[in-house]
This record gives sequence, C-alpha cells and structure tokens, in this order.
Amino acid sequence: MRPVFLALVALAALLAQPAHAADPLRLALQATGTTVWEMAVVSAYGLDKEAGLDLKITELASPEAGKIALMGGSADVIVSDWLWVARERAGGHGLAFSPVSTGIGAVMTKDLAIKSVKDLAGKKLGVAGGPLDKSWLLLKAHALRQGVDLEKAASIVYGAPPLLAEKAAQGEIDAVLEFWNFATDLEARGFRRAIDMAQVERALGATSDPVVTGYVFDEKFATAHGQTLARFFAMMKKAKTLIATNDEAWAKAAPRVPAKDKATLDLYRKRYVEAFPKGSLAEQEADAAKLFAVLAATGGEALVGSAKSLPPGTFYKAAP
Repeated sequence: MRPVFLALVALAALLAQPAHAADPLRLALQATGTTVWEMAVVSAYGLDKEAGLDLKITELASPEAGKIALMGGSADVIVSDWLWVARERAGGHGLAFSPVSTGIGAVMTKDLAIKSVKDLAGKKLGVAGGPLDKSWLLLKAHALRQGVDLEKAASIVYGAPPLLAEKAAQGEIDAVLEFWNFATDLEARGFRRAIDMAQVERALGATSDPVVTGYVFDEKFATAHGQTLARFFAMMKKAKTLIATNDEAWAKAAPRVPAKDKATLDLYRKRYVEAFPKGSLAEQEADAAKLFAVLAATGGEALVGSAKSLPPGTFYKAAP
C-alpha cells in the first residue's frame, strides 16, 4: 500500500499548488470594429483561457483613441493601419504591425452611369475620412493615371462616414467613397460597388488584395513578450476561423455587428471573410511598400511624415 499512499500524497501536493497565472495582455479596441466580434467568440468559447491569456479589454469610441492609449502606455495592442505605423517609425517610434484584414471600402452609388473614375467627372462625390484619407489619395492617384483630376473634375464633399452614407441614401450626392463597413451597409440598402478600392490598389501595383489593418504594438513589447503575442495571434486566428465556418460562433458575434436584418448580417459576414489576408508576409509587405510610394507621392509629408519609402521593420517578423 505504501506506493499507492505516496502516489496519493504526490497528487494531493500537485493539486494544492497554485495554477500558473495567465499572461496579461491589455487591448484597446474600437467598439465598432470587427475585433470586438472576435472577442465575443473568444469569450464564448474560452479561447483566452485555452491560450493562457488574461485579456484586459478597453473599448474605445474611435481609432484615434486607441493610438493615444498605445502611445501613452495604457495598452499593449491596438488595431490600426500600417500607414500610421510607418509614419510613427519614420518619426522614431518603434511600432510594429501584424496583418489582420484587407477590408477596404468602395465608391458606392445608385447611378448606373458611374462605372469608373472617368464617370465621376461632373458628379458630386462624398469622401469619408477627409482630404488625407488613404483611400481617397489612392483613388485620386488612380484617376490621374487615367487623365482625370478628380479635385477639378468632380465636386468633392468631405465628411464623417455615417453622415455621407445618409446623404447618399437621400440622393444629395451622386456617389460616396466609404469605408468597408459603411459600404457594406449601403450595399444592403441597394447601392452597388461602382469602384472597388481593392481593384484600385491592384491597378496601382499591388499583386493581391493588400493588407489594410493589423495588430499594432511596440517592438520592445514584442521582444519581451514574443510568446504572449504568438499565442494571442493564434487565438485570434482561431476566432476568425470559427466566425467564418461555424454558424453557432457567428451567432455569438452577430450582436456586435451594426446590422438589423439577416440579409445584411450575412453580407457583413461575407465581406468580413473575404478580407482575410492572403499570401505570405513578404508579399503583403511588398504590396504595402508599393502603395506607400503612391501615397507618399500623392499625400506628401502631411500624410507619411519624413519617410520616402516604407520603413524597415514596419511589418512584424517574430523571432525564431
């Protein structure tokens, strides 16, 4: 009986030991972003516990608030675009970017005569995000290559995405360049994607659908917590796959989606899945570098800062 007794004592001692604490990770996320959809699935399926992570999530009203949180040291990871990361690196801030989505907007309209940038001449075009929005600058560059100066040929109206969407719905503007989620909402309301910005990106030199947004963090944090980040990335990939393939998981995410009916929800899910990054990290970085050159030439220092090309290290490469 002594071996059995010793085994029981050893088991009791093992069970009495405190569990290994999960690694903390502070996330600052836009409340209307797709990452909160994924977090609903993470929570529902316990993926954070499975990954050994203790997530501290703060939901914020805007992307700018997330940038402030990261730069101020109150967040470890946010979701933003590689253009901002490149600008910050050029300014001496060691941020890094890991791809999440290729989701980008489109020129939306109900005018059947608008099929290309040339057809925007003489039209009233709404532009979400302002004169330095990267989609607008890419569209302008694409139009210039076809001999159309949109700022002269069209009547441009800048504004907030929801306001411009309503103006388009009310017929006050002929077309609107919208972010992907507002474009999806307009699509569900009978608008069509006259000019898809993913096609514009390819026309400007990209080989595939370029990455737009990703996880952003300080490279010093990545050096010190590489394994934590690796488990976070794997966890989020699992959540994304569940949303794409599992209707039960999608039902967990759906309450966070700004849509009221099933048809619109289905369209959001379709566009979300279409935006999963493709190709290798090297290919994604190469496409970003090509578009950065276009943006630098079009937007100048006001957009990209002092950088003339995509700064090395913008795209995060985990240590072996």
